[in-house]
Amino acid sequence: MRSNALGTAQSGLKCLSRRWAVHNPRVSYQSYRSFISTPSLAEERKWSTPLAKQLTEAINTTGPIPLASFMRMCLTADVGGYYTGAIEAGRDQFGRKGDFITSPEISQIFGELVGIWFVAEWMSQGRPKQGVELIEVGPGRGTLMDDMLRTMKNFKEMASSIETVYMVEASKELRTAQKNLLCGDDAVMTESKIGWHSTSKYSGIPIVWTDSIKAIPQDPSKMPLIVAHEFFDALPIHAFQLVELPPNQQTTSTGNNSPSLNSTKNSSTSPNYQWRQMVVSPTPKGITHADLGTPKSEQHDPVPEFQLTLSPSVTRHAQYLPESSPRYQALKSTPGALIEICPDASLYASDFATRIGGSNPTPNPKYPSQHNPKPRPSGAALILDYGPADTIPANSLRGIRAHRRVSPFAAPGLVDLSADVDFSALAEAAMLASPGVECHGPVDQAYFLESMGVQARAEMLARGVRDEGKKKELERSWRRLVDRGPGGMGKVYKVLAILPENGGRRRPVGFGGDVSV
Repeated sequence: MRSNALGTAQSGLKCLSRRWAVHNPRVSYQSYRSFISTPSLAEERKWSTPLAKQLTEAINTTGPIPLASFMRMCLTADVGGYYTGAIEAGRDQFGRKGDFITSPEISQIFGELVGIWFVAEWMSQGRPKQGVELIEVGPGRGTLMDDMLRTMKNFKEMASSIETVYMVEASKELRTAQKNLLCGDDAVMTESKIGWHSTSKYSGIPIVWTDSIKAIPQDPSKMPLIVAHEFFDALPIHAFQLVELPPNQQTTSTGNNSPSLNSTKNSSTSPNYQWRQMVVSPTPKGITHADLGTPKSEQHDPVPEFQLTLSPSVTRHAQYLPESSPRYQALKSTPGALIEICPDASLYASDFATRIGGSNPTPNPKYPSQHNPKPRPSGAALILDYGPADTIPANSLRGIRAHRRVSPFAAPGLVDLSADVDFSALAEAAMLASPGVECHGPVDQAYFLESMGVQARAEMLARGVRDEGKKKELERSWRRLVDRGPGGMGKVYKVLAILPENGGRRRPVGFGGDVSV
């Protein structure tokens, strides 16, 4: 039967403390995490970071590298990587003293409503008494999971069904910060073949950290509840531009099946287009901001040490990635078209889908996975990030440092890099990977949070706050999350859900639906 069970779920929030929970620091400003095309060639110079020197030496040996390789090194290199390198003592990427702030850091209400969403899904899927796994990828400081667990403990049956919390985190420093928040500073963290283990301060639930989602066992008897907040935007992207070849050139195939360009007097006069990959190389000495076309807002910084250029010939990635989806293929007749493709994002979406719905009996070669049947699909994945709702991202690479926009090609390892998420690609990958899932959304973050009762929860919290300054800050915080103005979080950020396939008969809460109980 259908009932207004969302109201029942939201009423559980009344069991929460009316105290305004504080995850320091909470600030009232925001930085969003441009794609700058530049010339090439490099000379010796003094580099800003050890990683800049390492990248230069590698490029001088191998030649320009794909943008995805540059991003991966900048964010996760063992020495000097933004998240994993720890080249600055006491470095914190988040909050007032860091580079950017995320929704859970802005208001506790965000994490509480995400927690309520998963409670509603648990209710809709039969209230299983055991086998629930909470999985978060890219957990940051652990603030979101902390708010979720604090909320879920008010739903006793649901809380008791949670067997394990998995945190997918590559950074040792962030794992420690998450452990301290979720388990306590004095809690012991032990290591095993799977990862690192401790015990949550909430009902003693086991927490396991892994550096890869592949390390988390896929058990068809489990109900995975997966959350990914501002995770996909930090995955490395490949960028391509469609170029028109001269009339006297045509694409031919070499012995190794790789296309090459040959001159021919008998070639057709009709346009011949080819995808070319954007690659990164050191910026030549003497290049100026004017040469690079640097935005005025970034010209007070030194000239970026690296540049993005167009590969002069077809590359391996350019051969197959733009052909991997009909969405990209449809642009093959649009001269100058720019696209960004994130293979890692498709792999994660595929993994989420197979955990929820089981793998496809005949896996798509683009997303190969071990056959993992699931007799009864169960679970849910909630993806919250920024990007276009239904178009292919282009020209979206960003660099953020100290809450302001900087060149993504400067000071590698000290600048946060991110790009718009292709939500349609995530949905496509999930549906191809598993016949047992369906996707809902993306919807604007404002719509999602308002549907979940953000204003009602804010009013409840405000009744327990006497200080007028704190009341105003509480008001500003939640309204910022649903701001629909130009560049507002409520409009820029989107929410996508992956659920067990049910023929579209049930929409989830936050996406125009209710809970079936």
